[in-house]
Amino acid sequence: MNSIVDTMFHQDAFSQWLGIRRIAEGDGYCTLEMVVRPEMVNGFGIAHGAMTYALADSALAFASNSRGRKAVSIETSINHLKPVLVGEVITAIAEETSLGHKLAIYHIRVTRGEDLVALFKGVVYRKEEAWNL
Repeated sequence: MNSIVDTMFHQDAFSQWLGIRRIAEGDGYCTLEMVVRPEMVNGFGIAHGAMTYALADSALAFASNSRGRKAVSIETSINHLKPVLVGEVITAIAEETSLGHKLAIYHIRVTRGEDLVALFKGVVYRKEEAWNL
């Protein structure tokens, strides 16, 4: 596992509250999963959109910082494609699609098994500041 992601994850109370499990990570990519709990659903009885968003956003953060420079999101968007129910496991797969000196772009697929439930895009600003661990 990546030492930068280790540091970030252990300081990230929200990702821990979500119950995120780290599956894979490396330079420019990250795979996370979580189980949707009853307190994560909206009035329709489906996972609140913020849950899939949060999982994808955490994958973005870990993937974009994994190369050693501190990165922060400057633009994100999500398309919710299918509902997610309590007890279902969702997975976020973040992949770097463009890496520049100052900006990088990531696409994150959120799946439930083989089903694509959301598509997330994130643009990050890459600071000059390095992670010194």
